[in-house]
Amino acid sequence: MMCFKETVTISCSCSCVARKLRDLGCHEFVEGWSQSHLSYSLHIVSLSFQLANSLSLSLSMELNRFAAAAAAVVVVVVVIWLGWRVLNWVWLTPKKLERCLRKQGLSGSSYRLLFGDLKDSTKITKEAISSPISFSQDIVPRVVPYTHYSVTNYGKNSFTWIGPKPRVTITDPELVKEILSKNFNFKKVKINPLARLLVPGLATYEDEQWVKHRKIINPAFHMEKLKHMLPAFDSSCSEMISKWENMVSMQGFCELDVWPSLQTLTSDVISRTAFGSSYEEGRRIFQLQAELAEHTIQILSSVYIPGWRFVPTKRNRRMKEIDNEAKASLRAIINRRLQAMKAGESSNEDLLGILLESNLREDQGNGINSKSVGSMSIDEVIEECKLFYLAGQETTSVLLVWTMVLLSRYPHWQQRAREEVLQVFGNNRPYFDGLNHLKVVSNYDFE
Repeated sequence: MMCFKETVTISCSCSCVARKLRDLGCHEFVEGWSQSHLSYSLHIVSLSFQLANSLSLSLSMELNRFAAAAAAVVVVVVVIWLGWRVLNWVWLTPKKLERCLRKQGLSGSSYRLLFGDLKDSTKITKEAISSPISFSQDIVPRVVPYTHYSVTNYGKNSFTWIGPKPRVTITDPELVKEILSKNFNFKKVKINPLARLLVPGLATYEDEQWVKHRKIINPAFHMEKLKHMLPAFDSSCSEMISKWENMVSMQGFCELDVWPSLQTLTSDVISRTAFGSSYEEGRRIFQLQAELAEHTIQILSSVYIPGWRFVPTKRNRRMKEIDNEAKASLRAIINRRLQAMKAGESSNEDLLGILLESNLREDQGNGINSKSVGSMSIDEVIEECKLFYLAGQETTSVLLVWTMVLLSRYPHWQQRAREEVLQVFGNNRPYFDGLNHLKVVSNYDFE
């Protein structure tokens, strides 16, 4: 800019000189001198622009070098930060927790990088289920083999490692009581987020959300409500026994695999008592839940890497497809029930009806300025319904199978139970008040 000003000043001065020379009569000299001056002025202007362009290019290159250096610094800082986070996750924090647990008097295995005890747990579990089950009361080595191994080697109060997370096993009744009574201090174990697709709802909630759902769901399990479900239990059992009787040969006996029948029985009971439908109507939901359970077992036996659930692997995609299909089926059942409730055609004797009625009552009882936690959304109701389907089906069917196995080993106790049932009910259908008189059968349940 300074060069341009100097050029303009020189040009103006030379013009004044040229006018003076013309006035004195030196026309030829003036013409030659003017052309030379013009050429000189243009040359100066050209040099000025070249200099400006050079300065601009140099400044641009300097800025580019500065930006590249700044980007490199940012990349290095991010890499160092991520490296520190990973190191802290896979080693520093686990070792710190291990020292704290040992200072508190707990014993356990030493932490191993990233995997912890997962490899040992998988190996011991495979060995346990590969051999035939022993028909004894000591079923712990078969059901929870690695927990049994840990307690045997490190004591009844010990810890193991699920990846970089310690898992403390407590068997002292007083400590268990304290933990259960202080549920706001002792939080539930955080699991792989994909596992929440199988075990949603109340089983995973904490604090106020748990209080809200428990308050709404609790009326569904009052004794008076359960009494009304007894006919559904009876119908499901009667249908199963009828199928067994039809399978018996003319000799009066046959070999029967009771496991599939008991799975169908518990599924049918849940369908009737929870949703007012039959097993056939809810068959697809049970199939989806069973497949989802298999995938969940697989992911729980591996280390969860944060963010891995968003990677579109074959298993991740399938688990999300199953979840979406199950939710769509349950949403259709709930919408039909809501429409029936609005038309006054629906019964509230099953768990879904009681849940929706309790939820509606909670919603109506909360005014605009109410401080109550409020009602559940339809999505939350769906999550609780998924939990209904899962919670009682497999556990109850396994319990019934094991009860039958033990009764077959001790025929005299089987005979005592049969005599007690015939004494209380005779040839009549079971009724609720009569169940309180089944002392021997109740002892079997407690056992």
